Order: sequence, then structure tokens, then C-alpha cells
Amino acid sequence: MDLLRHLRLFVTVADELHFSRAAERLGMAQPPLSQAIRRLEKELGAELFDRSQRGVRLSVAGAALLEEAHELLGREERLRALARRAADGGLGTLRAGVPPDTTAAVLSALLSACEAHAPGLSVDLQEVTTEEQLRLLTSGGLDVGLVHHPVDATELRLGPEISLELGVVLPRTSRLARLPEVKLGELSGQDLVLFPRAHAPGWYDRVLDVCRAQGFVPGRLRHASNPEFLLALVTAGRGIAFDQGPVARKEPRVAWRPLAERPLTLRISGAWPAGRGAHPAARRFAELAHGVLARDHTAHARRGGISHDGDEPPRPWSVVYG
Repeated sequence: MDLLRHLRLFVTVADELHFSRAAERLGMAQPPLSQAIRRLEKELGAELFDRSQRGVRLSVAGAALLEEAHELLGREERLRALARRAADGGLGTLRAGVPPDTTAAVLSALLSACEAHAPGLSVDLQEVTTEEQLRLLTSGGLDVGLVHHPVDATELRLGPEISLELGVVLPRTSRLARLPEVKLGELSGQDLVLFPRAHAPGWYDRVLDVCRAQGFVPGRLRHASNPEFLLALVTAGRGIAFDQGPVARKEPRVAWRPLAERPLTLRISGAWPAGRGAHPAARRFAELAHGVLARDHTAHARRGGISHDGDEPPRPWSVVYG
């Protein structure tokens, strides 16, 4: 017996105290409804209605059962609603990877956006490089991540991309800092400070390929996982670096200049495992992250744009690390 179905029929008859009206309300014929109530009474071992020539009324057992039936059916509906929310990605925990050195402002905005979209979802943010994110996404250690392109997306779904044009970070004493923009070829012979290749091999190789194609062959490659260390190396004259926005606000002894023809563009998007086992909130997280990064990028541009004259520029989203 489908107990919940029979309880719903019982509640309807109890509300109407009339089998014909109850059957009409339920969209069924009266005989099957009467038979169903009889089966329920037999299953429970008690008559639920007193039937007489004068009409139908609840028996003592029926009156006692009615409140419990309402509660049980209400719990069923709450259970169904809970299952739908979980299936839609509104409950549970979402394990999300973000690039190292993502700013507090971006993280806060992203968490706020997730909270507004799905208050019942717990987002477990983890600081992970692109290469490690790809490994964890394929092994089941992460549900979604924000990765730097290019990446091998054979087993992944990718969300909308945001593109950030990179400029060059120079010692403020460099002669190139006096130019409104710098050609990559003019950097030839300079040492280059990059994130370690293991962080994001595809993007690392892409940077060096573009440099070589534009005539910039670094004298030496230096690596910095921390943005403060990167700035320290540039300040000390140990190399130049690439970044998507000015860093002079953080370190007045360096200058940021755009690259002529904008040859280096950092592409970031959300990524999550392909297939039916993907977390139902992964796609929406990728879309929310895209919106947050786009607004952050636009806000920096509106607060002052790109500085060419040494005035204090706005802080960028982050120094580019895999």
C-alpha cells in the first residue's frame, strides 16, 4: 500500500466530510475513493469515518489520526523540497579552488554572491594553483575551480571567461618607465620574474612563447610564488614582471606600463568535472565568479584607469600567479 497516497485521500475526505465532493476535488470517481479509504481502514485496523444516512463524520480513530496525517504529509513535502534544493545546488558543501593571492575583496564579494544565491550552501574555498586544481578536479578532490588558460579541458566543463590584458612591472628608475607603453622587444636582455611553471604550465609556456615571438628573450628567468617577493626582485633591479594592473600603490619604487599591441592576455574561467557526477552548484559558482571578477576589473578601471605619469594608480586584482 502507498500509505502517503492513502493518507492524502483520507485528509481530503476528512476536510469535506462528503465522499462525492472529495472525489470531485481529487479528480477521481467516488467508488475508487471509497475503496481506498476502506483499504486504509483495514491496514490501520480501525474505522476512520462513521457512515450513516445522515452523512459522514470522523470517528474517534479518524479524529486522532487527522492531525498526525497532516504532520506526516507536511514532512513529506519538506523532504521533497529539501531534495529539490540539494539537487539544484542549494545545500551541502561546494569545494572551490581559487588562484593563490586572490585579493580579500574578490574573495569577500564571491562569498557574498554565493550566499545571496544559495544561503544553504557552504562554500569551502581553497587556495590552489591551476595545475593542482586540474588534478583535484579530475580526482574528485575539488568540485569547481578558477583556472588560468590554456588548460586541457578534456574531462572538464568550462564557464565564461574573463580576459585581462597584462602590462609590465619595471623599476621606477628604468628608462622604459618613462615611456607611455613598452614593446616586448624593448625588454630583450632583461631578467624576467615569473610564477613557478608548476603553478600553471600552460599559461607559463604561453607567456614565454609570446615573449620570444615579440623579440623578448629574457636574460634570466627568476621565479616568485609570492607577490611581495616578486615586487622585491623588481625593486632591486633583478628583473621585470607582468601584471594585469598597476602595482605602484603597493610599491612606489616600481612602475607599471601597458604593453604595446596588448600581446599578453590572461584568461580565467571556472572549471568543473564533466559528467553526471558534477556538483549541481559548480556551473553557477563559475558564473558568479565571472561576474565578480568582471565587476572588480571594471571598478579598478573607473577609479583611475592606467597611470603613465607616476601618480598613484589603483590596486590590481592580484599579481599573476598560476
